[in-house]
Amino acid sequence: MATVHLTRTARFCASHRYYRPDWSEEQNFDRFGACANAPAHGHNYICTITISGKPNPEVGMVLDLAVFDRILQEEIVDRFDHRHINDAAEQFGSGQDIPTSEMLAIFFFNRIAARLPDGVTLKGVRVEETPGFFAEYFGEE
Repeated sequence: MATVHLTRTARFCASHRYYRPDWSEEQNFDRFGACANAPAHGHNYICTITISGKPNPEVGMVLDLAVFDRILQEEIVDRFDHRHINDAAEQFGSGQDIPTSEMLAIFFFNRIAARLPDGVTLKGVRVEETPGFFAEYFGEE
């Protein structure tokens, strides 16, 4: 049976702040502009997740959509919707990774990939912060 790609979208609204506590306010503003302003600024994120695999011949699916949806709900929506990203995941806490679209794409990729069953591969994660601006991550090359 042929390999098929399956794509699902998850949406969430969240705020974040680009800020390095080891830099001065001026350094943060020079590097990150208004994105460094406290307490934060928000976006309506759209995350597109693509998996691949061979459809199970008994049910015709690569992955049961209820399972796929549950993974995306738990790893993306429940974790970040209507939250401050810097507080919602330790990885993005003070002095840790800056919660850019790039870093969110890597974070989601790693969390989702670890939950997929055998035979299903995560191909990529796209995190859209605003219309016309997004980051994509396809795993280590």
